Amino acid sequence: MVATRVPTLGQFLDGWLEEVVAPSLAPATVASYRMCTRRYIAPELRAKRLDTLTLRDVQAWLNRLRLVCQCCAQGKDAERARSQCCAIGRCCRQVLADWTVHQAYAVLRAALSQAAREELVTRNVAALVRVSVPRATSRKVWTVEDARRFLESSRDAGDPYHGGYVLLLVLGLRRGEVLGLTWSDVDLEAGEAHIRWQLQRVGGELSLRRTKTTSSEAVLPMPEICGEALISHRAMTSAWRLAAGPAWHDTGLVLSTRFGLPIDPRNFHRKFKERAVAAGVPVVPVHSTRRTCASLLVELDVHPRVAMQILRHSQISVTMDIYSQVASASTREALTRLGTRLDYGRN
Repeated sequence: MVATRVPTLGQFLDGWLEEVVAPSLAPATVASYRMCTRRYIAPELRAKRLDTLTLRDVQAWLNRLRLVCQCCAQGKDAERARSQCCAIGRCCRQVLADWTVHQAYAVLRAALSQAAREELVTRNVAALVRVSVPRATSRKVWTVEDARRFLESSRDAGDPYHGGYVLLLVLGLRRGEVLGLTWSDVDLEAGEAHIRWQLQRVGGELSLRRTKTTSSEAVLPMPEICGEALISHRAMTSAWRLAAGPAWHDTGLVLSTRFGLPIDPRNFHRKFKERAVAAGVPVVPVHSTRRTCASLLVELDVHPRVAMQILRHSQISVTMDIYSQVASASTREALTRLGTRLDYGRN
C-alpha cells in the first residue's frame, strides 16, 4: 500500500492549530479555535482526507451541527453523577446557537484556507458553502440614569470594585483592560490612563497580555469622576496592604484582591451582576458596558469620530458610518461632559 502525502482533516487541523494558529493569535482566540475543533469539527469530519473533502460534506456537517443536541453528542448527561435527560432517553435538545455554528464554520474555513495556501487542496470547499451571518440579537443597554444609580450604589456600599466600574462606564474599557490596568499606567495628576494590558484566564491560568489590537492601546484622558474614584480606591488598597503585611503581593495592579492578587475575570463578572441587582438596574453582562458607554456618548451628542477614539474601535463602521476628523482636545471635552453627566458624587 502506497502512503499518500495528503493528510486527513484531523491530522491537518492538529498541525495547523499548533504551528499556525498558536504562534500568531491571542491565547484566548487559540483556546476558542481548539474548542471549536475538538467539539464541533473533529467528531464528524476528522477522518476525511483533505483532498476528498467536498462542498456537500461541509454543507451536510453544518446542517447536522444546527440540529444535533450537544448534550447527547458530548455525553454531558452521562458524565453527571445522576443522569437526568439525554442519557436516560429524555433528550434536552441543547442545540447550538446560530453564532456558535457560524464560529465553527469560520474555524473550518480558516483551516482550509491555510491548506489551499500550502497547496494541499486546489480550493477551499468551505468558502463555497452559502452561510448567512446570524442576526445580532438586541441587548439591554443602560441609560444615563441606570449608570448613575449603579455607580451610586457601588460607592455607597464601599464596593471594592467601584473604581473599576467607573472606568468601565466612563472610559468604555473592556473587562480585561480594567483588570489589567496598573498604577504605573495611571497619571492622576495629568488625568490620563495608558491602556496597554489586559488580564485574561487562558488554560486555567491568569496572565497579562497586550491589548487586543494596536488601536486598543491608547492614552485616554480621565475626567474628574475617574480620578476621584481611583484616589479613593488607592486609599482602600493602602489599607489592605497594611492589613495583609507579608502576605501582600505587589503586582502593581489597580484592581486586586485584598492580598494584591489579580482578580479572576469571572469573579468580577459575578460581582458586577450582583451590584446591578442591588442597584435595581437591569442585569447586563460586563462586556455590554462598552455599548452603554457608546450609547451615553451618542445621547450626549458626541461626534462619532470622538466616540471611535474613546472606544478605540479600529474601524469607524464599528461605531457609526460617519467620516470626519477631530482633535484630541475634543476627546477630552467629550469625556469631561460624560463624567459631568454621571457626576453622582456631588450634591
